[in-house]
Amino acid sequence: MSISKEAVTHVRSFASEAGKPDAHIRVSVKGGGCSGLTYSLDLVDEPMPDDKIINEHGMSIFVDKKSYVFLAGTQLEYSGGLNGKGFVFNNPNAKTSCGCGTSFSV
Repeated sequence: MSISKEAVTHVRSFASEAGKPDAHIRVSVKGGGCSGLTYSLDLVDEPMPDDKIINEHGMSIFVDKKSYVFLAGTQLEYSGGLNGKGFVFNNPNAKTSCGCGTSFSV
């Protein structure tokens, strides 16, 4: 799992707006959505004991072991294009995704 510099910039901006300028990001996969699995992003201060920790561009990404199975090789990016602004998961493990791009299956 990796994160682009632009995504780090936006995470830091959201963290500052939330009053948590030193927060890190937790990325997880949860059941739901029309394709079966959804991505979740949360601002957190500390990892959980069994989290995988990825350090990139001065930010730590925390991923629980169950989610990491679905996220290995994923690039988290930020898009500001015509299709809307927001975080984008480029997940090589996803076999299908829903039309709106918020859920996927493996």
